[in-house]
Amino acid sequence: MTQLRIRQAFLTSLAVLLTVGLVWAESARAATPLDRAIAADNQGKSNLTVVPVIDDLAYLRRVTVDLIGRIPTDKEIQQYLRWSPSERRGKVVDKLMDDARFADRWTVFFADMLRIRTRATGGQQLLAYVHKAVRDDKPYDELAHELISANGKSSVTPAVGFVLGDNAEPMALAGATAQTFMGIRIACAECHDHPFDEWTQKQFYGFAAYFGKTRRVQSRFSRSIYTTEGKEMTVLWPPERQKPESRSPVEPKFPFELISYKQTPSHIARLEAKRRAIAAREAGKVSAEAGVDIDDLVDSANATVDRKRGDFDVAAEAKRDLRKINTQADLYTESQLRQRLAELVTDPRNRYFSQSFVNRVWNEMMGRGFVNPIDDFSNENPPSHPKALAHLADEFIASGYSLKSLVKLIVTSDTYSRGHLSADVSNKVRMASENAFTATPIRRMISEVLYDSVVVAGHLEELKWNKGENVRTFRERIRVIIGEEKVENEPEAPKLPASVTGATGDNAMANKMANGQKPGKGYDLEKSVEIDFDKALMAKDDEPQIQMMAVKSKEQIEAERMAAEAAMRRQRTRYQYTYKWREYQRDDNPQYGTSMRMATPAPRPHFLRVFGQPGREELGDFREHAPSMRQALMMLNGKLTHEASRVGTLEPMHRLMVGPKANLDAAIKLAYREIYTREPNAAEVAEAKAIIKDADSDLEGMADLRWVMLNSHEFRYLP
Repeated sequence: MTQLRIRQAFLTSLAVLLTVGLVWAESARAATPLDRAIAADNQGKSNLTVVPVIDDLAYLRRVTVDLIGRIPTDKEIQQYLRWSPSERRGKVVDKLMDDARFADRWTVFFADMLRIRTRATGGQQLLAYVHKAVRDDKPYDELAHELISANGKSSVTPAVGFVLGDNAEPMALAGATAQTFMGIRIACAECHDHPFDEWTQKQFYGFAAYFGKTRRVQSRFSRSIYTTEGKEMTVLWPPERQKPESRSPVEPKFPFELISYKQTPSHIARLEAKRRAIAAREAGKVSAEAGVDIDDLVDSANATVDRKRGDFDVAAEAKRDLRKINTQADLYTESQLRQRLAELVTDPRNRYFSQSFVNRVWNEMMGRGFVNPIDDFSNENPPSHPKALAHLADEFIASGYSLKSLVKLIVTSDTYSRGHLSADVSNKVRMASENAFTATPIRRMISEVLYDSVVVAGHLEELKWNKGENVRTFRERIRVIIGEEKVENEPEAPKLPASVTGATGDNAMANKMANGQKPGKGYDLEKSVEIDFDKALMAKDDEPQIQMMAVKSKEQIEAERMAAEAAMRRQRTRYQYTYKWREYQRDDNPQYGTSMRMATPAPRPHFLRVFGQPGREELGDFREHAPSMRQALMMLNGKLTHEASRVGTLEPMHRLMVGPKANLDAAIKLAYREIYTREPNAAEVAEAKAIIKDADSDLEGMADLRWVMLNSHEFRYLP
């Protein structure tokens, strides 16, 4: 018995030594400086299990989902496998970085972060502006600087959409700016000193004062909305709720400390060197056009009289001359206060700025941040991995605040590539390992990615059927007029902007959906309303509508009055109806666009909202990742999943199911590659055959198999 106990003790000790040795070996072998920083931060932590990196196909699926927002196609899988095993991961990362969908996927990230709502004033232009910034890899500090400081009209200066999103209200903008760009919840100090942090109410007011002269203005002529700067400070101290005898303007003051140094840190020196090189390359370029002097404008107006005709076209000449006026200078006064604030926020010495953004990106790609919640940096909530956070922040700054460089640092690390712990691991070890990033937390695709992945897996981005192959009979209940009665006037439904088009389905219903109205019965809650980003960024003439000031004749006035009365009578009339059933046929060949260009956020019943897309109304409105019964029902019964499961005659799958080249084994393997990004094992092939043969036909059986696969956890969750 003694020898048995000694042997058991020895084996236990050996197992501990092997585990410690594995952790040490992984740390020593760490492929990148980021991996070494993670390993250094993990020293002294217990209950850690280091999971090996995932295989090549699992990595392809994970990185494709994270970088371009959908699963890979079979064609992309075959290309990836043809590359050398030692090079394929690096090559696919470079390929995905250059893909046009990279901007689509990461615009969704910024839309969440900036709370972009396309139905808000300037929201559509702001979304398009952010998309262009991501596509061009615009330095993040420049992007943030413009968002904080911009004034004007969103059709001309789309960055102003950020300020308009909070209606240019100083207190709201102070909280949003600190929390969005620095991860600091200073808004809690608006009504009283922060109960859990160092921020005081006076500091909050000093920060809000940077927005205290910003004004939201609506044009009397065009009804357009823009921001400008007033002369009076609207942020006053003491707070009004204290009912003081008098209040005085608050002096703007930046409450966050910038790091000081005697010798320039390496990462800042590298940033400065990079920007000197860029400035040298652009030195020969022509600067932006300056505004025209008003005296020159008046003098030039004298030459506009037509001497031969003896008349003067007031509207045409005024419009032409107004185009020459520098309206940015005259109407949209630049904010000196917010320019200064933007400089302070984006200063490389402001560690909050770089670290909070790095933390958000890390959370997006790893399932949790170094700081959680991701927008709550404070002394009471320190980062779990300070060395890794500092390393990424320094490299982000040195790269010129490049999002693509930051993403590449993460996806090429072993930390990003690690697998999941098995189901039999204790919860204590699982939590410790996932929090230490030695094992990858389980992550579900975000709603837009899941939507687009169903579309790609089911070949719904293109037509699946030849014309006339999928004619279906539909039965609907309709209303028939039998009389009329007088009722009160009802408001007309708002219309979509011209730059929004229905990607699928009828445009009337798409208009209702995009404007937040309740859809009618039978409406497809997965249809998309896409935004044309290029059209949304096309600047419009920023001039008063001079024609509105033209003198009208008595005949014109009377005609307009009569037309208005007739319109009012029509609106006051509501008909009485009876209901009947009718049948009709339609060639039902649905085609779905990408969800990443939809008007956003989607209405509450829509697929995207059901799967966690936030409403973006309040700060800290994060995505909901918890599963729900509504999600299950939408995947089980939704038209998107149903149509993706069916095998269309134009799909590659069809050739493997019907005709002289039919090969059921090959068809099953194709289904696994297209849906799971892997090959099936022998047991899975046998099970798939059983499902297919149990149906009325092989095509219906394959549809059943694909429906089951699309509804599985393996499809929805990342490997």
